[in-house]
Amino acid sequence: MGARHFLTLSDLSPDELTALLKRAIELKAMQRAGVRHEFLKNKVLAMVFEKSSTRTRVSFESAMIQCGGGAIFLSPRDTQLGRGEPIEDTARVLSRMSDVIVVRTFEHEKLERFAAHSGVPVINALTDKYHPCQVLADLQTYIEHRGSIKGKTVAWVGDGNNMCHSYIEAAGLFSFHLRVSTPPGYDPDHALLRNAKSVELVRDPMQAAHGADLVVTDVWASMGQEEEQAARARDFADYQVNGKLMARAKPDALFMHCLPAHRGEEVSAEVIDGPHSVVWDEAENRLHAQKALLEKLLA
Repeated sequence: MGARHFLTLSDLSPDELTALLKRAIELKAMQRAGVRHEFLKNKVLAMVFEKSSTRTRVSFESAMIQCGGGAIFLSPRDTQLGRGEPIEDTARVLSRMSDVIVVRTFEHEKLERFAAHSGVPVINALTDKYHPCQVLADLQTYIEHRGSIKGKTVAWVGDGNNMCHSYIEAAGLFSFHLRVSTPPGYDPDHALLRNAKSVELVRDPMQAAHGADLVVTDVWASMGQEEEQAARARDFADYQVNGKLMARAKPDALFMHCLPAHRGEEVSAEVIDGPHSVVWDEAENRLHAQKALLEKLLA
């Protein structure tokens, strides 16, 4: 049997995902109580990052250190990938020297090629199409604050990007209703939408937020789209998550953002720094959700 990878949320079943989030909450409680759990002792994590990172890098490295293992960070300057070595060759070599590999890259197809030639589990630390580890942390955060997300309504407001795609997947796996609100021209992948369960495209962000239990957004221009910043700022002007939009959601609605955030652009300061926001818990939960994921894949 080959290694089990985590390239999208759909690589785990709904039952496995639910159990993983329960375990993440347990691991968080153990850490808070000072209980040592070195299930990664003598394990090595190789981190192949073609994109910059704060939360993803620190959370994975911290997880390995806290659980007794070690992490090796590899940027394009640190590997032969930056000099043209085939992805397949790098995957074959790294998987003979490490126990699990985390890849953060641009094209999702590159990640799939890497995983196809790896003898150890490969984890998607972000591609242009999906960001499943972040959504694990988001769902853990919702459960901690409000209980099960099953049957709830989530409003995604902003770009139809990798985070949006992983939320579309999550809606079917966790049985919540997702309203995606994007400007024309910035819709998520239409094939994903066609095959999605409990997902609707709602052009008006105020309508999308109406009665929502959770409102989520992301930056208007992701990594690699910086040259589009001015055009996107114009196109997304009506899609800011601000006090007026949050007032359309339920009184106890939560607000999430994967960070980094640009106050005054995709979200107002009154929202991200206000009572609806759980972004700091959400950021911390990257650590705990990924510990549970590593435990699952290396069990």
